[in-house]
Amino acid sequence: MATSLLCVPPPQRLLRPLVVPERLLLGPGPSNVPHRIQAAGGRQLLGHMHPEVLQVMDEIKAGIQYAFQTQNQLTLAISGSGHCAMEAALFNLLERGDTILVAINGIWGQRAADIARRLGANVYELLKPPGEYFTPWDIEEGLVRHKPSVLFITHGESSTGVLQPLEGLGELCHGHGCLLLVDAVASLGGAPIFMDQQEIDVLYSGSQKVLNAPPGSAPISFSERAREKVLTRKTKPPSFYLDMGWLANYWGCDREPRRYHHTAPINSFFSLREGLAILTEIGLENSWEQHRANCARLCQGLLDLGLELFVKEEKVRLPTITTVRVPEGYNWKDITAFLMDNHAMEISGGLGPTAGKVLRIGLMGCNSTHENVKRVLGALRDALSHCHRSRL
Repeated sequence: MATSLLCVPPPQRLLRPLVVPERLLLGPGPSNVPHRIQAAGGRQLLGHMHPEVLQVMDEIKAGIQYAFQTQNQLTLAISGSGHCAMEAALFNLLERGDTILVAINGIWGQRAADIARRLGANVYELLKPPGEYFTPWDIEEGLVRHKPSVLFITHGESSTGVLQPLEGLGELCHGHGCLLLVDAVASLGGAPIFMDQQEIDVLYSGSQKVLNAPPGSAPISFSERAREKVLTRKTKPPSFYLDMGWLANYWGCDREPRRYHHTAPINSFFSLREGLAILTEIGLENSWEQHRANCARLCQGLLDLGLELFVKEEKVRLPTITTVRVPEGYNWKDITAFLMDNHAMEISGGLGPTAGKVLRIGLMGCNSTHENVKRVLGALRDALSHCHRSRL
């Protein structure tokens, strides 16, 4: 027998069965996946150019148009997370030397500014402390001063729990020759958004929040203004994978015969399709009310526990993710670990500018229920009684 050339032995851990614990995911995402969506993702794989898959993609497009409230032709799902959709939007809208104004009141504005700088854009920042939001006057001042071609703003800032009002911003941007780019990863389906009526030029989201699908696919849509800017670029987008011209063709958005671009995550698309189908069956307005009501119950319960809500103004609290200040004398890691160890429940600490300052509790899609509000409040009450000797 010839001597084996293998230097690395078979990993013993891969010879054991896969074990995945049951947990209630009440952090900022991902959310728990309902059995119906799990079953869709477990269907037999098909080829990415099979007519049945192209039909599913058409159904996804229609679902996104409903969820976004848009009739935009250029509407599709990116093969990647919501963060990938952020890059797709910026890669296609910006060229080297373009000017972008980024409204920053949390981590997602910070990330957008970072990406835009890597693209060679002229980046100007409009800043608000975490927990606060931008007024139309704040935005107009920035537009007048910096004359950007794109304004980036986050609708649902998951690191701070702020829901940014969007009314009038699209009209304001267009009056200054600027496109409006909105991140709705944490808010889609949980708070009202009207892409066409609010004159939003590029809107994107993710699959793993209110839509309750696994992460890995990200709805995105471009207005005719934004599509025209993409079509008239002087240079090609720096990413072939995220080139909206190629993606538009693959998704049947350009009325041309579909061509292979990349091997799409077919089973992720099956899951996303079912997430959008469930949202359609529930109805947008019912979903918005469900999230509003359960957020209100959660906020009142947190106040009853003697905790302090991070976002002061009720009207701008994100209904999908609630932020509460870490109570004095407690270590946030002790609280989250206690909930995980004793209640098989996830809530999270802060992120970016809120790291170490807040706890984040997510109630999204099928997880936004009255029962889950009671469960998380009971678990927090238990944690506060057992973790009181924690040190900062």
